[in-house]
Amino acid sequence: MIFPLFYFGPISYFSKLTDAADFRFEINENFRKQTYRNRCYIQGANGKLRLAIPIEHDGSRLMKDIKMSDDSNWRKEHFKSLVSAYKSSPYFEFYEDDLAPLFQKNKKFLIDFNISTLEFIFGKLKLNLEIGLTESYIENPDEEDFRNYFNSKTEPDPKDFPEYTQVFGERFEFMPDLSILDLLFNEGPAAATYLKTIAG
Repeated sequence: MIFPLFYFGPISYFSKLTDAADFRFEINENFRKQTYRNRCYIQGANGKLRLAIPIEHDGSRLMKDIKMSDDSNWRKEHFKSLVSAYKSSPYFEFYEDDLAPLFQKNKKFLIDFNISTLEFIFGKLKLNLEIGLTESYIENPDEEDFRNYFNSKTEPDPKDFPEYTQVFGERFEFMPDLSILDLLFNEGPAAATYLKTIAG
């Protein structure tokens, strides 16, 4: 199976990954704007919140060549937003110390940063999954292709996602298929079971 490489992708993305027997991440495609490749969605005090990584506009087109821009202090802002949104969640304090270093300026390329977020999630949920990357772009691969499967502009069907307790659940209706971080901070280790449940 071929998957796109996301930034703390949605719950549905990790559900498909945990259900996959074998997979690779696509790094040789043209970078696609306004997708989960450089953004994720969390639940904040004012509703659904988008965290988007700014990229450098240096003419690069391939995903593997895309560099993150540090013209703005997005790393600090993203981490600050996560702390603000989830500091009162049941499990945030258990993961905070390991999450914080991801947002330090030790990565230049988007794929390296996204891989570090995958490793973080795989490790915390004890998912024994290997991260393999594509060597070239194949337009019509023989394997199952999920590169266009996940659409950040389409609202998920709540029926596909059993409700769990969210931080601002008393203020908003349940928000399905947010970033995997929402599930992790609210459900902790049980998040792995949740992923398998919705995978069917």
